[in-house]
Amino acid sequence: MSFFKEDIKTRWSISDLLSSHDDAGIEPIVSALDATVKEIEALRPMLLPDIKEDVFASMLSKIEMVARLSLKLGGYSQLWFSEDTQDQNALAFMGRMEQIIAEAYNKILFFNLWWKALEDEAAERLMLNSGDLRYYLEQQRLFKKHALSEPEEKIINLKDINGSSALLTIYDMITSKFTFNIEIDGEIKCLTRDSLMAYIRSPLAAVREAAYKEQFRVYGQEESVLGQIYIYRVRDWASENIRVRNFSSPVNVRNLLNDIPDKVVDTLLDVCSGQAGVFQRYFKLKAKWLGFKDNPLQRYDIYTPLKKESDKNIPYKEAVEMVLDSLNHFSPIFSEHAIKIFESGHIDSEIRQGKRGGAFCFSVLPELTPWVLLNYTGELRQVVTLAHELGHAIHSLLAAEHSLLTFQPALPLAETASVFSEMLLTDRILAYENDHAIRRDILASAVDDIYATVMRQAFFVIFEREAHKLVADGKPLEELHNLYMKTLLQQFGDSVEVSEDFSREWLCIPHIFHTPFYCYAYSFGQLLSLSLYRQYKEEGESFKPRLIKILSHGGAASPSAILTEAGIDMFDEAFWMGGFKVIEGMIDELEQL
Repeated sequence: MSFFKEDIKTRWSISDLLSSHDDAGIEPIVSALDATVKEIEALRPMLLPDIKEDVFASMLSKIEMVARLSLKLGGYSQLWFSEDTQDQNALAFMGRMEQIIAEAYNKILFFNLWWKALEDEAAERLMLNSGDLRYYLEQQRLFKKHALSEPEEKIINLKDINGSSALLTIYDMITSKFTFNIEIDGEIKCLTRDSLMAYIRSPLAAVREAAYKEQFRVYGQEESVLGQIYIYRVRDWASENIRVRNFSSPVNVRNLLNDIPDKVVDTLLDVCSGQAGVFQRYFKLKAKWLGFKDNPLQRYDIYTPLKKESDKNIPYKEAVEMVLDSLNHFSPIFSEHAIKIFESGHIDSEIRQGKRGGAFCFSVLPELTPWVLLNYTGELRQVVTLAHELGHAIHSLLAAEHSLLTFQPALPLAETASVFSEMLLTDRILAYENDHAIRRDILASAVDDIYATVMRQAFFVIFEREAHKLVADGKPLEELHNLYMKTLLQQFGDSVEVSEDFSREWLCIPHIFHTPFYCYAYSFGQLLSLSLYRQYKEEGESFKPRLIKILSHGGAASPSAILTEAGIDMFDEAFWMGGFKVIEGMIDELEQL
């Protein structure tokens, strides 16, 4: 089945957000934003415990309009900057939009602070008939005891623009400008980081090692600058959240934003740490399959493909068709939503110098199809990445009936559809393949990816928890490198030999800089998706409406409520252990193949 007859565009259009980025394009949006802010300010005297419900609803509607207009401006600026992080016009525009948006939110900050401080009985009366916005309102009140005075909150908003946000922009500008040189077949290639990382899955050991060493060489040239950016980022996180807002710990901030109890995150990370032996067993088996005899894998070799020849280069259109076929096999609803991304021209898959690395899905507004960024290199892993990001887009589109304030899922649940889509792709590829050797290669590649999503991401957060303590104690950069090496040794045990250069690897991980403690969401999402996928394999067709319902909640209900509806107790250690049982089953099957 072919979903597209013609070639597929490889560069997105962002004109659905703004017709242009000149004054004529943005002035109507800025004027509407200013007018809406003034309307909200005019209602401030009515913010009393006995405020009428219709007045409260009207104010919420205006708050949503401010969010919509701000996202048009901010979303456009972020997407434009992602196209080319070296474009000074895009950078200047992004800075200007950040300033406009921050000033608008500062003017209406009083509403959020009033709502958080309102007595429970009065708040419950207003939430009773708030419909789709109830959970949004509940979530705001989670931060009641961490809210500051209005002047303090305004200062923090303005501080972030030219403080931590500026540091992160500089990190992106520095790292996106990096180029990497590696010799392939006697030819020196000049590559972006995404292109370079394709070679860590080369069948040739020398190429894999060279790719990693070149990455560390280039990042190492800016080690002190990147390390200092991180230290300032961590200090800022602690200054605001621990000293001023009185959160119990640095990770508690992320947990409350995700509405995931600390105990659940601790249990998740403890289970992942305790189950490191599952992947250590896999790496020992892989060493034998690759002919390492009694020697362990080198860290350079953990993603080595089992087959000797390189993967064929998969044309972009073929990759798209593969992913859509796997989604369609599960449900035409999934494939129809994914097709909208291409029909809207909202996907950018080209490799370009200066373009932001990695991949993401940005769901700006519920009425617009999301934007997807890839750096497509043609390897099978990139096809999996395409499936992952389209899964995010499907999740957003299934939740598009909700308010702008409630359609985005919490981070841990945001990975559900993306990881599930990866598994659908792998399952579909295996369904067409009868050769045992090839099936083993595909299944091993899937386990490699599960390792990268579950264990690797969990240990990033384990590292971060201790790194924040080291920075608070004034420890130098070298201590952070030593800590990271310690977590690698704990993660791999005697199954993988880790060379000293990997102690600097954390400098290459954008999430550690941009979104502290984000990465446990990947572990959460992967293990959750393994559980859901097991239910799908056991129940078949009857399972599909349940998954669609889970995804359709978006962010209109708490993670706890959504998972309870699916029959999952996230407090139960056995649930997380169940995900590892599925992984062990995959490794058992690999042994048999």
